[in-house]
Amino acid sequence: MFIGAAYGSAGERCMAISVAVAVGHIADELIERLTPRVKSLKILNGMEAEAEMGPLVTGAHRDKVMGYIEAGVAACAKLVVDGRGHQVAGHEKGFFLGGTLFDDVSTDMKIYREEIFDPVLCVVRVPDFASAMELINANEFANGVSLFTSDGGVARAFSRQIQIGMVGINVPIPVPMAWHSFGGWKRSLFGDYHAYGEEGVRFYTRYKSIMQRWPDSIAKGAEFTMPVAK
Repeated sequence: MFIGAAYGSAGERCMAISVAVAVGHIADELIERLTPRVKSLKILNGMEAEAEMGPLVTGAHRDKVMGYIEAGVAACAKLVVDGRGHQVAGHEKGFFLGGTLFDDVSTDMKIYREEIFDPVLCVVRVPDFASAMELINANEFANGVSLFTSDGGVARAFSRQIQIGMVGINVPIPVPMAWHSFGGWKRSLFGDYHAYGEEGVRFYTRYKSIMQRWPDSIAKGAEFTMPVAK
């Protein structure tokens, strides 16, 4: 699930996982497990059924992404898997980029601060759960976040304290069903309402208030108290 969320659609979707916050000792195990899987991604012509990843949308975007990778290297992030230079047989002129994995990413790096929109996953290490919460809540964007845990108490605390519009618990892409609103908080929201769901209905609804009184109550004469349901 995690691999699909990070590299599905070549990472070119708003709900792709682009940053993984690894808490405590789990970081080493996460990198160890991710590395061979990222290297073995089936990158093919996107029309082939067995393809796990196709090309990027344009050559210009591929070049832009490679610039981000170079920026990460220059900032001293650890490039665990380098997807640059990947080619697919028969499509040598295609806009392909292999899965890329960074470790030891810090919050001041460009690859953390900006959405790359590509198959690049950045791993940020933090010592404990509180540090992870502080890091996430400090971000200026707040579209979606997912927590992977086997601890129900941690999941409840995360759900209540996290300042993000869409939250997944062991769900890699936290997009709600259509009757719930889609959208984030902070700079991940433009306007007053989220898309679809109840808030979408409110956006297209003009409210009307109707006050009524029927003849059988008129004979009572003037009333100087607040009307109440009896």
